[in-house]
Amino acid sequence: MRNLIKFKEELSDKLKQKAIFEGFAVSGIASIPGGSRLKLRNQALERWLANNYHSEMKWMEAERRKNIESLLNGAKSVLTVGFNYLSHEHKEKAKFKIGKFGQGEDYHKVITKKLKKIGKWINTEVPNCKWKICVDTSPLLEKAWAEEAGLGWIGKNSNLINKEFGSWLTLGFLILSEDLTPDNSSQSLCGICEKCIEKCPTNAITEPFVIDSEKCIAYHTIENRNQTFPEHVEKNLNGWIAGCDICQDVCPWNKTVPLNKNIEAYPKSWVKNLNIEALSWDEKKWKKNLQGTTLKRIKPWMWKRNIKAMLKNT
Repeated sequence: MRNLIKFKEELSDKLKQKAIFEGFAVSGIASIPGGSRLKLRNQALERWLANNYHSEMKWMEAERRKNIESLLNGAKSVLTVGFNYLSHEHKEKAKFKIGKFGQGEDYHKVITKKLKKIGKWINTEVPNCKWKICVDTSPLLEKAWAEEAGLGWIGKNSNLINKEFGSWLTLGFLILSEDLTPDNSSQSLCGICEKCIEKCPTNAITEPFVIDSEKCIAYHTIENRNQTFPEHVEKNLNGWIAGCDICQDVCPWNKTVPLNKNIEAYPKSWVKNLNIEALSWDEKKWKKNLQGTTLKRIKPWMWKRNIKAMLKNT
């Protein structure tokens, strides 16, 4: 029994170290089904959906999102990782602002590739271990599980915040059939700070931890498929044409974050040089530029809509 516990602890440590070796900034482990706080997070999700704060993001209603075990038969643990997407080349622009998370390589592919290596590695240690990769397209309460695994806490702007890397992290998960040693869950360190709430120009953070998508610039520039924006969003774009980082930029935990020197995090050259000429790009040029980025979710016609709306109010 003692040897089994020791093996479990050593395997857990080696797994987290492997994640760091593969290029993740942080890693942690949570046991399934998790602690009591996950039940509260599920209840918070239900209230958010009941208020229709998810707007047209109907995939958020998936019942499976509340049950991680539905994603992998026999799931016992989940490795949670955070990829730091902040590089020294991320610079604020007066016009044509793009959310930092989308400026470099498509994080879905970056994270999946790294997690596949980790999955293959664990099978050299435990051949019968089953695993499944999840990178935000799966019905999973990502931030709640990251919090459970000790990666950070869910801040008042609804982003996961890590002590060292702030909220400049995209998350990945490797659900495992192996019973591993869990890390301690994180506790909130936001305190009385409400800068994210105060600085949101559209008042999208209706109360701490709650985002109304219909008021959110990021939602409208990425997910809104209508031809126009609501007036309260359009007049507050202030340069944002794809996403919005305001509630992260003002967060004190994001002021001194280590930079990722890997080219995966570097902004694409066209992103850095984007200007009004983009309005004349044809479909072919847009698709070529968007290839290999998460920004391809924003269709070419939407880019033009976003740019026109932004210019109209500058």
